[in-house]
Amino acid sequence: MSTITELASMPLAGTKKGKISISNVTEPYGKDTADIVSIGISLNGNDIQWKSHIPYENLDDVIEVLQKASEAKKNEA
Repeated sequence: MSTITELASMPLAGTKKGKISISNVTEPYGKDTADIVSIGISLNGNDIQWKSHIPYENLDDVIEVLQKASEAKKNEA
């Protein structure tokens, strides 16, 4: 059985009530499946409209790409 543990929640820029929720999910796809990080986006602060599941094995690479994207955006200004 999956267990969801919220790790962080933050306001979603550009919205009045939106938020980004980051959680750990154990056994997300059934018994003995590896934990994942779940990133949920809620425009109204309650209902998740978008969700991404990222295996921990991919997390460092995803973070690296996101950091590069952030730096590139900052350099545009």
